Amino acid sequence: MGDFMSKLIIKIKKDGTVEAETKGIKGKKCDDYVKIIEELTNSKTVNLEHTKEYYEDEEENINNNREKQLNY
Repeated sequence: MGDFMSKLIIKIKKDGTVEAETKGIKGKKCDDYVKIIEELTNSKTVNLEHTKEYYEDEEENINNNREKQLNY
């Protein structure tokens, strides 16, 4: 286990705009957090940007599957 922990950073601005950012959450799991934030803040996502981490879990799974195929 690394030193980096999963974090969810939520900012609620004076105008009611909600901004959220995930750190250390890889793959499509971050989409689950978006839904939770929407429910907690009674809001809807207007703009969604995925970071490099969003795609990392998928890439690791693809690489692991390729390695398994090569070993058989």
